[in-house]
Amino acid sequence: MTTSPHKRALVAKHSPVQGLPRRQLPFIPVFAQSVAAVAPSGAAAVIPVLVISSAGGGGALVAFACAAAIILLVSACLRPMAQRMASVGGIYSYTARGLGPAVAVPTGWSAIVGYATVGMAGLIAVGTYLSHIVVATGLVRAIPVGVIIAVMVVAAAGATLVMIRGIQVSARITLLVECVSIGLVGALLILLVVTTTRAGAPPSAAMNWEGNAQSTALSIIVAVSAFVGFESSTTLSGEARQPFLSVPRVIRWTPVAAAALYLIALPVQAIALAYAPDSVRESATPMVALLTFQGSTGLAAVLDLGIAASFFACTLASINALVRVLFCMGREGVAPSSLGRTHPRFQTPASAIGASMIVVTAVPVSVLLAGVSPDQGLRIFLTLSACGYIGSYLAGCLSAPILLRRIGESTPYVWVLGVATTTILLVLVVNAVVFAIQDGIVLIAAYALIMAVAVLYTVALRRLAPHRLESVGIYDETQLSDLLPAATFR
Repeated sequence: MTTSPHKRALVAKHSPVQGLPRRQLPFIPVFAQSVAAVAPSGAAAVIPVLVISSAGGGGALVAFACAAAIILLVSACLRPMAQRMASVGGIYSYTARGLGPAVAVPTGWSAIVGYATVGMAGLIAVGTYLSHIVVATGLVRAIPVGVIIAVMVVAAAGATLVMIRGIQVSARITLLVECVSIGLVGALLILLVVTTTRAGAPPSAAMNWEGNAQSTALSIIVAVSAFVGFESSTTLSGEARQPFLSVPRVIRWTPVAAAALYLIALPVQAIALAYAPDSVRESATPMVALLTFQGSTGLAAVLDLGIAASFFACTLASINALVRVLFCMGREGVAPSSLGRTHPRFQTPASAIGASMIVVTAVPVSVLLAGVSPDQGLRIFLTLSACGYIGSYLAGCLSAPILLRRIGESTPYVWVLGVATTTILLVLVVNAVVFAIQDGIVLIAAYALIMAVAVLYTVALRRLAPHRLESVGIYDETQLSDLLPAATFR
């Protein structure tokens, strides 16, 4: 039985998250988790084009610069908590210790929506871009949806086996895949710079500005979606070798590295697309279509492969984070207890992995079978993931100063940072809601419905099973083996 979070011993006999491999992951796998969850190479080839199409090159640069600043503020809010808690549940557990269980459960649902839907988007991207290779090389003119679905199912099965095998294996594969993908996309960006320069395209095209203040704010929301997932390494805190050192470093530098890649890729793409025909700009895969238009079918296939690889790594990392939140909830009793079990040999949350991958695979397959095009499905799930992430970021940023106050380490800087970041995120959310209402978009309504169900579930827990709600907020507590072998601690 889990001890109430309000009556914890200073030194625990057993970790509440016992079963996971404790204090084993070195820095590189922890870093790979956040980098792969962001999927910088895949995002650099997909998301900037979406922003350029609505805001122009100059507007897109501003949107990504603002998004990077916002994410760095969020990172600054999360780091103090990561330096003090080895939390398997990530922001969900931080919120429980800061704002309490009643706020933490809906926050956990929001994080689950973010991780799950970005995993769904990743599978669609893998199926779409891998299948598109034969189109890019000119072997066929179109790919049936059934082929895309088959590739998705195979990719999902492979991801499931890798995750059950162990986080060390999963992290190494994601890091290798993402490094190769970044190399491929980077090389193709250099090629685009050369070809556009030779074609005489003026750099002024990168500074073209379109839209108004409201559309710019929406572009910032889209740009923020290119950074989400940077905090996913917090869910590995219980397994990291030096969690209070490696995790804060990762969530600090991952957004910086991603921002550098995006701000380099964006003007190159803006200049290249400015002089591309309408058929290229309106394509579901503009960069691939651009290379094909230039006669570089082989390079277009390579770009397809690089983007697919990046999104496969993203799926692995996102589901790794998702299952640890579910594992934590299962151990606390606010989710089925079977989700809190680990594989006896591989020490992975195998039950949560299996259940998650069934849903993460079935939902996008059903959406495609219902007649939604792959590019529409990709946008739908990326939008929902942005809603889920931003919802959890709001709670996390507000939790930081309150948690630090509870442990007697609050400072005016932390309060100003937390309040300012929360206010900025709220302004962006309100603007996105207004824009969605005007355009008749139902995705935010779907997210609101999910969160309403989460709130009702939390109310039901409080009335019917208050002891379970009180158990929310477990983390990898200090044990006797962590203390110095001095006589005092024997």
